[in-house]
This record gives sequence, structure tokens and C-alpha cells, in this order.
Amino acid sequence: MSTTKPIIELRDVRKSFGAFEALKGINAVINEGEFFSLLGPSGCGKTTLLRMIAGFEPPTAGDISIDGKSMDGIAANARPTNMVFQSYAIFPHLSVADNVGYGLKTKKLPKADIKREVDGALAMVDLVGYGDRGAHELSGGQRQRVALARALVMRPKVILLDEPLSALDKKLRDQMQFELRELQKSLGITFILVTHDQEEALIMSDRIAVMFEGEIAQLATPEELYRRPATQRVASFIGVMNFLEAKLESSSDQGVTLDIAALGNVTLPYQAVPQGMNPAQIAKVGIRPEMLTLLFDPTDKAENEVQAEVVSSDYYGDMTYYSVSLPNQKDPVIISMRNTAGRSIAAPGSPVRVGWGVESVVLFE
Repeated sequence: MSTTKPIIELRDVRKSFGAFEALKGINAVINEGEFFSLLGPSGCGKTTLLRMIAGFEPPTAGDISIDGKSMDGIAANARPTNMVFQSYAIFPHLSVADNVGYGLKTKKLPKADIKREVDGALAMVDLVGYGDRGAHELSGGQRQRVALARALVMRPKVILLDEPLSALDKKLRDQMQFELRELQKSLGITFILVTHDQEEALIMSDRIAVMFEGEIAQLATPEELYRRPATQRVASFIGVMNFLEAKLESSSDQGVTLDIAALGNVTLPYQAVPQGMNPAQIAKVGIRPEMLTLLFDPTDKAENEVQAEVVSSDYYGDMTYYSVSLPNQKDPVIISMRNTAGRSIAAPGSPVRVGWGVESVVLFE
């Protein structure tokens, strides 16, 4: 359970490699006990930022503090952090126990203490009895657990995870996402995850910083990022979003009335307009695929509806994704429908009614 006590503070953190500016003034506070994710496409600076928190890269400017203490000049091995790498970095010639206890041995702790700590760490990651096995005998998921146990055994205040699940197959990856999140909750240690996988970040995180080109575009909870993305770029990166042209028609005490391509005029309450946005500057609206619905039955009702035509459908088992042509809209929109018992799949060319609600509309400049 996260708290409001800061554990890491990033103040105008910058990093340049020659003329290339990898990080352009990062400001963020990460709380104690929080599962925090750095999410973005390759090359956006998220791994560079993680390595700087770990102490593997010095900032060009700005300050990183951990637990109230500036890390300026503090070496990686003296920081209250430990890192789990994408490749796991397990020593293949050592046993599981020796891998996990490697850091403790460098501190010259008594053998009995090392064994006790290693056994405890292996129990945390559900590897009791694996201590004598060779690292080469382990599956991908087991190697990931060993790498995590090796980080946990050092009792850090922060665990840094550099895309640790990217090499796993989907089924094992899904399992490890759940296990990592449950372990983090039970330990109460701050986890910082670097990932380019939007679904992974949404599932695991308390908060997410979405990064593009060395900057944080939005820092928010998973729900806020998905439901109210700050920009079209964030909206496009987090899941799927339909974009429709829009312009301001009028303002009144009831709110703002927009003319939305294909959907017509709709009045939105002022609280739907993001703070600081000038309604006259609204250029597009976004609607998630699941916020649109096909009204199959003549008795089905929606807050608003429009006539349309099915262009294509993609069946995914639990869901069907429709591409639908709306009037006065050049590009088709995507609609996702859950496949319930008795519900048929609408064929291409079928006329359909599309229902939608005002609360599902997101505004963009």
C-alpha cells in the first residue's frame, strides 16, 4: 500500500550524451511503498532515468534524492536501491543460493547469516528447495525469480526493474505480473518498473509516468491516464482511441456545445473541459472503442445514437472489434463488443446503430 511519504524526488534531472539530450528536465516524486512505472517507446529516456536513479549514470544537471538524501556523488553500491536487469544477469556457473547470496558474501557476513537471509529471500519468490540447483537448470520464470530474490536479499528501500518480463512468453509473463504485484504489496517496498508495454503498466502500477523524447508527457494513475489522457499522443499510446474532428459551436450556462464530425452537436458540462483548456481551441475529441456500442436489438437504447455501416470485424474470442463507417467521417472508427451468449457477429456491409454517451468524450486541442 503506497503512502504519501516521498522516497525518491527528481528535480529538473537532465542527461546529455554529447549533443544529444536524452532527458530534458524530469520532475517527479515517487512515494514510499508505491509501484511506479516509467512507460514509453524505445529511446524515450526511461531506462536512462532508471540507471541514473540506480547510480550507473550521473545526471548532467539536476538532483536525485532518495529517502531525503541527495545522491550526488553517491556510488551505485552505496545507494538504498537494487536493480533487476532485463537479462537477469545471473551467474551461470553458480548455484541458485550462491547467486542470491552473492551480494551478502561481498559484505563478508557469517555463513549462517547468509544462509538464513538467502532461504528467506527464496521463500519470498516461491523457490524454497531450489538453492542447490545450478542456474543453467532453471526456466525463464525461475531465473527471473532468482534475480528478484538477489535484489530483495539486500533489503533495499527501492527495487528497480528494467523490463524484467520482456523475455517471457505471454502466459508466464501474465503470471509473473500478478506475482510481482502481490509481492510488492506484501513487502511494501517501492518498485520502479521500466516498460514499453502499456497493458503491463496499467495492470501493475499505482501511478505511471508516460515519457516521450526525454520528457514526462503525463504522470497519473492508470485509470486517469486511460480515461482522461492529457494529449492525443498519450491517448494513442495508452490503448486505442478514436479521434474525431470537433469545433466549438457555442457556450452557455449549461456548458459548451461542440459540433463533432459524424456525431453532430453535443453539449458538454464545463467540468468535462480540462483546466486551462480554451474551448475555442478544441480541435478533436477522442472516444475509446469500448465506449461506443452497436445497438443490435431494435429495443436497445443509448444516450445518443447514429446510423453507421460495418466495414469489417475481427473476432478475438471474448471480444469482437468492428471497423465501422460513420456519416461525414473519412476514417472508420473502432468499436469493441463483448461476445455474449446468443449475440451474432455483424457482417461487413451491415447497417447498424451506434450508441454513445457524453461522458465518454475526451477533448483535445
